[in-house]
Amino acid sequence: MTLQPFEWKDHPALIEYLFPVQKISAESFKEQMAGAGKTLTALGSYWKGRKPLILNKACVLGCLLPVTQNRLKDLEIFELLMGMDGETMQKRIEATLPASKQYTVGEYLVLPYNEQVRKAKRSEELSNSLFSHIWKRVNEHLGTSATSFPELVEQIGVARFGRRPKVADVFCGSGQIPFEAARLGCDVYASDLNPIACLLTWGGVNIVGASQEKRADIAKTQKKLAMKVQREIDALGVETDGTGWRAKAFLYCLEVKCPETGWMVPLIPNFIINKQIKVIAKLIPMPAEKRYDIEVMSVDTDAQVENAKVGTVQGGEVVHSPDGITIYRTKISSLRGDYREGDENKNRLRMWKKSDFRPRPDDLFQERPYCVQWMKKKATGKGYEYQFRSIKAEDRAREQKVIDFIGSHLAEWQEKGFVPDMVIEKGYNTDQPIRERGWTHWHHLFNPRQLHIMGVINKFVTHIPEFAVMLPAMLNLQSKLCAWHNDGRKGGLQNVFSNQALNTLYNYGSRGLLDIIHYLYKDTKSHFIFSDAIVNSHPAQDLEVENDIYINDPPYGDAVKYEEITEFFIAWLRKNPPAELAHWTWDSRRSLAIKGEDEGFRQGMVAAYRKMAHKMPDNGIHVLMFTHKSGSIWSDMANIIWASGLQVTAAWYVVTETDSALRQGANVTGTIMLVLRKRHKQLETFRDDLGWEIEEAVKEQVESLVGLDKSVKAQGSEGLYSDADLQMAGYAASLKVLTAYSTIDGKNMTNEAEAPHQKGKKTVVDELIDFAVQTAVQFLVPVGFEKAEWQKLAPVERFYLKMAEMEHQGSKTLDNYQNFAKAFKVRHFDQLMSDASKANSARLKLSTEFKSSMMSGDAEISGTPLRAMLYAIYEVSKEVEVEDVLLHLMENCPNYMPTKSILVKMADYLAEKREGLKPTSKFRSDSEASAARVLAEAIRNQRL
Repeated sequence: MTLQPFEWKDHPALIEYLFPVQKISAESFKEQMAGAGKTLTALGSYWKGRKPLILNKACVLGCLLPVTQNRLKDLEIFELLMGMDGETMQKRIEATLPASKQYTVGEYLVLPYNEQVRKAKRSEELSNSLFSHIWKRVNEHLGTSATSFPELVEQIGVARFGRRPKVADVFCGSGQIPFEAARLGCDVYASDLNPIACLLTWGGVNIVGASQEKRADIAKTQKKLAMKVQREIDALGVETDGTGWRAKAFLYCLEVKCPETGWMVPLIPNFIINKQIKVIAKLIPMPAEKRYDIEVMSVDTDAQVENAKVGTVQGGEVVHSPDGITIYRTKISSLRGDYREGDENKNRLRMWKKSDFRPRPDDLFQERPYCVQWMKKKATGKGYEYQFRSIKAEDRAREQKVIDFIGSHLAEWQEKGFVPDMVIEKGYNTDQPIRERGWTHWHHLFNPRQLHIMGVINKFVTHIPEFAVMLPAMLNLQSKLCAWHNDGRKGGLQNVFSNQALNTLYNYGSRGLLDIIHYLYKDTKSHFIFSDAIVNSHPAQDLEVENDIYINDPPYGDAVKYEEITEFFIAWLRKNPPAELAHWTWDSRRSLAIKGEDEGFRQGMVAAYRKMAHKMPDNGIHVLMFTHKSGSIWSDMANIIWASGLQVTAAWYVVTETDSALRQGANVTGTIMLVLRKRHKQLETFRDDLGWEIEEAVKEQVESLVGLDKSVKAQGSEGLYSDADLQMAGYAASLKVLTAYSTIDGKNMTNEAEAPHQKGKKTVVDELIDFAVQTAVQFLVPVGFEKAEWQKLAPVERFYLKMAEMEHQGSKTLDNYQNFAKAFKVRHFDQLMSDASKANSARLKLSTEFKSSMMSGDAEISGTPLRAMLYAIYEVSKEVEVEDVLLHLMENCPNYMPTKSILVKMADYLAEKREGLKPTSKFRSDSEASAARVLAEAIRNQRL
């Protein structure tokens, strides 16, 4: 039977009732670990914080699929579509194994799901034919007749919305969400204030999503353009040595005059050029000229390489010795003339002019090349051989050619837009190059050789949109902000945005054309998109088209200030964007960007989400993603949702980041997703009535998920949810109750949500959210405790015991500890954490790590029965006589007699939770379990 238009119009969506977050987390982690192998990073790795395509797919399908009375069947169909079922997983693992090893695939299928995923191909890497086995079961359950994802999406879109579903993302960023929605077969509307974000999004759907025929046409044009660029660069004769060698990279350094000696000193923090093949740079004093020559040389020993680690920049000082005996040191801050004026750091550097493209003779920082890496095809014709050479007279002559060329063409090229003439606007990130180098225009971040190469490329490619997309990716490879790294046989250069800042360098590398032009040949697997995809550049609140589903990852508390750093690219594109994209505003429009966590952010978000609510049908659905970094986030989101006329229907938590993506190691971040609907009714309630309603909603939600989890386990599969997931579900149930009401205690919640916040003062919304979160957390009572006695425990005790259960379940990501600490209102949870904790392998301290610390004092755990009990477990493990242990426990534990029964329960509980855990290098949790068991029995049998 064919699905009829609007047949599912009022059916709840699957994502509102179930979402296998543990499996989706494993898949998301796998995708994030792929790094440069991810589907869309070929278009530009400079955009960080991409949401995994697999997560986006789950959101789109979760919004379209219905939930039925048979939740297990709903889950089965969802996992089939996600490539998470056993048969597809077998194919995914087989795809990574050689034919001779495919008989071993069964060994992997019995492993935990995250281990299977690690071994398997990502489901997006499989051809559609490998999903052929799913359609019979999918169609039988849904009443569809699909044989592909686009067919399925169109049919279920018609059943829900009366048309092929329209999915929108008005904070499209790198385009991950629009691309995945379009690839599934949805019509897509994508927008962003930032034109570089729009460029990446456009590239995703029009290059990666192009048909095979279109891709073939692009490839032909690529070759023609590359040849034109190559001819023009070669015409100047500055990248070859005349003997068959071509430059792969040039190394440059700054140079300053030492005020004590008058010598010009190259600023090179590290003289190692290549560690693996033992190539270093050495300063050769030239007394007659009061300067140093720089000799590039091979050495014989690792010790010689190690000695070359120490350069002329040491701890913020210039250090050199012309005679090899006397050492001269000068602070770079003194040379620069650093001083404070009010709250500003300033110095006496000359501010560069628009016409400058290299230092003037009287500038503090001069610049010089000191090494060239050459490459030549091997005689066999396969591969290249490489050489590092010192700078010779002929190299300086070629360098001068480039300088002369840019000197005579700069004004013309700036006028034509081939190179930038745009001023660097002051800002958090953009102040750095101004303050540290005196650079005032974006072209100052490029040396003459870089301006030449990138100017020629810009001239030939930016009028064609498919290649304009690649220009920022190439610019990310080529500026004075590209650090040289000396590992690997060939060495290499880091990208500009290897981190999301504009860090100036004392020495840097510049790529030769062959090391950049390959980006014009960049190829990825074709993911043909046939649905309509519209990309526009405008503020989110200026949306004017209706869409059925909104999936957004807005810039909440975003540490990456894209509105500033993408001006690095905009400066090159703004005068000559492709005609097809010229209607976009080629400016960062910083003042309009929704950013941060302050009042402006909330107001901007309310305006955006109110417009999206207005521009979706009554049965439309919205998924709001955000990264959990701030304790005030739930209040902020509730304010935004209330004021926008929306309400929460579900919340899920998915781990989406990896250790390597998190520079500080201790801030692993996942993604919280709030599922939203329009608030159709004007309901009123009173705070006194909310308590039982929230508790009932939390209970129903958690029991529903726990029941589904048990059913899945009963079938021999892994569980779906951890306590952290149930906690999020509890939050969602609380928010669902709260945001359903327009008026609470006679107060209009929209007005309350829009009211300005006063620093340090809690609003009505803050108080309600705190109340709701506490209610949700209190419901998660561990097995073995009564609700009443659990609630009598101090927050820090509940936190420690709850996290012991989480560890027992195998969940050890640091963000879980952070989330629960906030929920339990534990201010200094770090005091309870092992010193060995890392982002994805965190754990609580064992009793043997606490020893006698924090028995008294200001620590939250001091003076609690739990702390006294942990000390008692420690004493048992140290073979103190049991009678003495109990005596000490009675002394350390206030109100021992009334507390005795709960001490037994806590000891039994820890004995169970510490059993069988993987031991650490220093401590064994099974010893802890044994000691806890002995203590519990001793307390239980104690005669007083």
